[in-house]
Amino acid sequence: MKKSYEQMSYEREFLGKKGFTLVELLISISVVGILIVGITDFYLTIVSSRVKNQTIAEVERQGAATIALISQRIRNAESISAPAPGSSAASLTLDAVDAGNDPTTVDSASSRLRITEGLANPVFLTAPSVTLSDLTFTNLSRASTPGIMRVSFTLTRVHTEGSHEYDYAKTFTTSASVR
Repeated sequence: MKKSYEQMSYEREFLGKKGFTLVELLISISVVGILIVGITDFYLTIVSSRVKNQTIAEVERQGAATIALISQRIRNAESISAPAPGSSAASLTLDAVDAGNDPTTVDSASSRLRITEGLANPVFLTAPSVTLSDLTFTNLSRASTPGIMRVSFTLTRVHTEGSHEYDYAKTFTTSASVR
């Protein structure tokens, strides 16, 4: 069977091509490379943001819970035993209403905040992943006022992997008075 000129021209033009030219191959590789770099950068940004947000949330959560617990213990105490009125210290001793919790002491050990109620074993209020610093209890009481205590401390979350962009510190301060 004899092919027409049009069929031969079509076959030569469209069916005769095999493979890609070098320019087409380089352009394809460049486009794919740019897409992979963009997707990888986006993924790393998302992971980094997630870790930073978790770090901030952990410090905020532990600080808020600790401030609330210490404030509650001060409000429910009969009096403040230490520090003396007008002075500051790194530990707080309260005369508790419940004899089983008397005295209640809040202090730091191993860079963690802890509370000891009565003869019970100390209980840590902060996790090992968070470091406590600058713990200060200031007794703002005067002779004619009930015990007023200002509490201040800094919590720092430091990642052990050596990635310092995820470190976060916040200072928590509150005041509470004996009821």
